[in-house]
Amino acid sequence: MDVDEIMMNAEERMENALDALHNAFGSVRTGRANAKVLDRIKVDYYGAMTPINQLAGVKTPDAHLLVIEPWDKSSLKSIERAIMESDLGVTPSNDGMVIRLPFPELTEERRRELVKLCKGYAEDARVSVRNARRDANSQLAKAEKASEITEDDQRRAENDVQKLTDKYIDKIEDAFKAKESEVMAI
Repeated sequence: MDVDEIMMNAEERMENALDALHNAFGSVRTGRANAKVLDRIKVDYYGAMTPINQLAGVKTPDAHLLVIEPWDKSSLKSIERAIMESDLGVTPSNDGMVIRLPFPELTEERRRELVKLCKGYAEDARVSVRNARRDANSQLAKAEKASEITEDDQRRAENDVQKLTDKYIDKIEDAFKAKESEVMAI
């Protein structure tokens, strides 16, 4: 395995960790209604666990309300039940045609809990990035030991891997700060 391949592999893993972080942040509820909070909720639809966005149209008529309009009206009760059983913390109201999800303002205590949750997600992403760095460095050491690359090339590549790691750690920190300010905004 050559240096470029090891670097590309490490960067791809770091990018995947950042993408996973953004997806995790998307599912964290802020004071605003956001259809992404429904992404992880699955509905038992004729025996198959199906995401809500594949069963219904989700609209955001205002900042504190989501409206779920199922394409198959018989799935209304199943969608409502799945939302009730989730940890979303929102009580759906069903009028027979659509489900309305009112998102109340978050309390200060709940905001702090959500920031703590986001901090955990960011730390998981940092760990993934560091694991990618560790694996890349061990691959470089193996390549040097097998005389595929020189010791100088190994040192240079390890420095490049560290720069890449620092870049992704900074991106994670920026994403966390942005999410923290979004959650704490009233």
